[in-house]
Amino acid sequence: MNEVDRLAKIIWDYMLMHQELKPMDAVFGLGSNDTRVAERAADLFLQGYGQYLIFSGGWGKKTKFQEPEAVVFGDIALKKGVPADKIILEPKASNTGDNIVFVKKLLAEKGLNLKSFILVQKPYMERRTFATFKKQWPEAECLVTSPQVSYGEYFNGDEEYRDKFVNVMVGDLQRIKEYPKLGFQIEQEIPDEIWQAYKGLIALGYDKYFISSPD
Repeated sequence: MNEVDRLAKIIWDYMLMHQELKPMDAVFGLGSNDTRVAERAADLFLQGYGQYLIFSGGWGKKTKFQEPEAVVFGDIALKKGVPADKIILEPKASNTGDNIVFVKKLLAEKGLNLKSFILVQKPYMERRTFATFKKQWPEAECLVTSPQVSYGEYFNGDEEYRDKFVNVMVGDLQRIKEYPKLGFQIEQEIPDEIWQAYKGLIALGYDKYFISSPD
């Protein structure tokens, strides 16, 4: 394993929360370019983990689809056998905070009093998603999960894709540190080993997704 992968896997392992799932009111998939999130969310719904399947996502900064992410994810769920009347789409959100706030508003408009959710996100965004939900919707219960793949399986030898998501993952770790100060997330402990891996990846040039100075 090279140095990039060694350091990145340290952060990857930190981002995974390994929460034990239980049935909730709904499975809630957050939009992205990674359709494995839609597949994981649909599978969980079909296994009985939620009464509804929610997808949220419009056109984010990196969206590659011709339709909103929520619509693309909803189509995947339909093809896997999820009934159309159990799918709720929120097609305007462009970031994690919007995913949560917009879905909360949409459910209220629909008169659906859902209070517990299994959040489905990319593996390296589990922790950020959980922290954002707990801050933005504290009265609801949530667990977080992701497609069940290893670090190596996630990019499957595609180093260009690996570099893209490692840049995002490093930026997300910075957000885990900085966003609580801005009221976007709850505080989370970042062990020194994780922060040293973060600094190591910055030194190797993985600094493309910062909100400000990486320090």
